[in-house]
Amino acid sequence: MRVKDIMTTNVVSVPSSTTVPEAQEIMRVHRIERLPVVDRRKLVGLVTKNRLLRALPSPATSFTRQELTYLLAKLRVSEIMQKNLLTVAPDTIVEEAIMLAQANRVGSLLVLEDDNLVGIVTTNDFFYNLLNPVMGLEKGGKRIPGARIIIYKCSDPKDIQKTLECISKHNLRIKSMCTVTPEDNENALLIHLDTEDASEIMTELKKLGYSVKPRTS
Repeated sequence: MRVKDIMTTNVVSVPSSTTVPEAQEIMRVHRIERLPVVDRRKLVGLVTKNRLLRALPSPATSFTRQELTYLLAKLRVSEIMQKNLLTVAPDTIVEEAIMLAQANRVGSLLVLEDDNLVGIVTTNDFFYNLLNPVMGLEKGGKRIPGARIIIYKCSDPKDIQKTLECISKHNLRIKSMCTVTPEDNENALLIHLDTEDASEIMTELKKLGYSVKPRTS
């Protein structure tokens, strides 16, 4: 999977001349927390919700409401935006993008193609498109239909083959499959099946000598 498969493409951006109140309103309307700053089709910065909040005067300030309104109306995003940006190409492998974001402790990466902003990928995109399917969750947090079972001490190719053969007998589709490391540090196989009742498969796997449990969380 590559960044282009999970990124947001309809990116809301603003020019550097945008005022702080205008940027705040745009974020509120679109329910976003990051605004790329683009001048003449060139990416020049990024303004976030946190940066906007830090730019606001302290509640203990002695300015009057009228003075504050005047000052904020003159403050442009160019004065508070982040200029040292992390970018990736659309064809960047997702794992590389995650490592880049984690190494630099950022919550988003801007996606450039031929120096043009074509997308943005955030922590939520990684969660929704990668982690959620493994956890059996839809984007909205609801559970994906189907049964999830965990087969302990099942990471060897021969053990995995036996498990797949057992599932194949029942003509079931595997929605997702991955290895996990439970508390005993022994690799286990986590499988999400296209059925609501995996009791028969679990019984068969237990007869083969495996420790099997339904995965409910």
